[in-house]
Amino acid sequence: MLVDMTDSWLTTNGVRTEATAPMTDTRIERDPLGELPVPAAALYGIQTERARHNFPISGLRPLAPFVDAVVWIKKAAALTHKTTGRLDPALADAIVRAADEVLGGAHRDDFVVDPYQAGAGTSHNMNCNEVLANRANEILGGRRGEYRPVHPNDHVNMAQSTNDVIPTAIRLAALASLAALLDALERLSRAFLARGQAFDDILKSGRTHLQDATPIRLGQEFTAYGRTVARNRDRLARAADDLRDLGIGGTAVGTGLNAEPQYAALMVEHLRTLTGAELRVGGDRVQLMQSMGDVAAFSGALRTYAVDLGKIASDLRLLASGPRTGLAEILLPAVQPGSSIMPGKVNPSIAEMVNQVCFQVMGNDVAIAAATEAGQLELNVMMPVIAHNLVLTMHILTTASRVFAERCVEGIEADAAQCAYWLERSPAIVTALAPKIGYAEAAKIAKEAVAKHMTVRELVHAKGLLDERTLAEVLDLRAMTEVGVRGTGGG
Repeated sequence: MLVDMTDSWLTTNGVRTEATAPMTDTRIERDPLGELPVPAAALYGIQTERARHNFPISGLRPLAPFVDAVVWIKKAAALTHKTTGRLDPALADAIVRAADEVLGGAHRDDFVVDPYQAGAGTSHNMNCNEVLANRANEILGGRRGEYRPVHPNDHVNMAQSTNDVIPTAIRLAALASLAALLDALERLSRAFLARGQAFDDILKSGRTHLQDATPIRLGQEFTAYGRTVARNRDRLARAADDLRDLGIGGTAVGTGLNAEPQYAALMVEHLRTLTGAELRVGGDRVQLMQSMGDVAAFSGALRTYAVDLGKIASDLRLLASGPRTGLAEILLPAVQPGSSIMPGKVNPSIAEMVNQVCFQVMGNDVAIAAATEAGQLELNVMMPVIAHNLVLTMHILTTASRVFAERCVEGIEADAAQCAYWLERSPAIVTALAPKIGYAEAAKIAKEAVAKHMTVRELVHAKGLLDERTLAEVLDLRAMTEVGVRGTGGG
């Protein structure tokens, strides 16, 4: 028998979605489609209630940075219209106070629209408008659901459209999440660089194609990981810069209908103050509404980091494989038992988590790219899924990078003896002999050493191909990890 899981599906904070929760006391509200009962205790109104019934899809709520971003826009609009005189100061102040309550953490349970909703994000925009209008009216002595003197469309949404609010909110949410992400990458980069310095004297076999390759220092490997993370940090900062151009003030199609000439500049000024972010008035609001390319490019930079990060996590798992039948060149911190059946087994749990996060980020980017391409003419109606996936990507990359640094990388230890064991047995060190005896002869030495279970050093010595002094100079394993030609005075 198929079971309908809708009613039992939990949100990220473990609260059942109100769309399927039993309603008790209600109030009747009206919109252009007619009447509908709304939970009496709800700060949201009829348009939000319709969305709850229409879109019981994932059980997820809008992510906090996206809620904050839309509320910032509503607060900035109230302040702007108070400045221009278009909105009564008492109404503006009430909207601002309601917005501040939400930004302070209150009323969060009233933001209930599923991320998978009608196009453009109208439902989420109206959810915000209704919550702020109802709370502003309470502040002014009114009652929920009456929308007097503050109306969600006429006052909270004044001079706005979903079509310029949501793309602006996506940019603001990403920028608000940026500092924490960059800090997490900085910490992870430092962790790898510190391990690189600690491991700089440990010689090991390099590997290419998962086959033995010429020597490398473990410190060089870890330093490279740190610099890869640092390059991604810089790339993300550059990609985020385009998000600072805001199209707010474009209203319905980017032309600015129903917005005062000074509206856009004032909005950006207030948003700078509210967010602390460097923001710019968009030079072409039609273009900023038509295209989600800036967001897609930033998502692409996040994906690139995930690709690099996932590769690094996989490398650590490989280097730590064992402890007896793998490479076992490094030891990852033991964070939990690794098996419910095999006693004493310890797995690379943190690195495995990082891999899974990276897979999710890559999938999110595919969704964002597809949704970005699906825009039509003056608007991209797929913005809700873009917003959700972008904010989710930034959150999980931030937390995964921080946990990776704290609970894995900073505690990694090296097994220098194991590294030396594999290195001495690697046939690839014969590469240093090639300038002396030629590529073909060196290849024969490598093949024979493997066949006879001898090291290259042992075989060359046995054959008397080089005197002891020259052999020691040519097969100086530390020297092989630096630029130069061994045994010629060239390095």
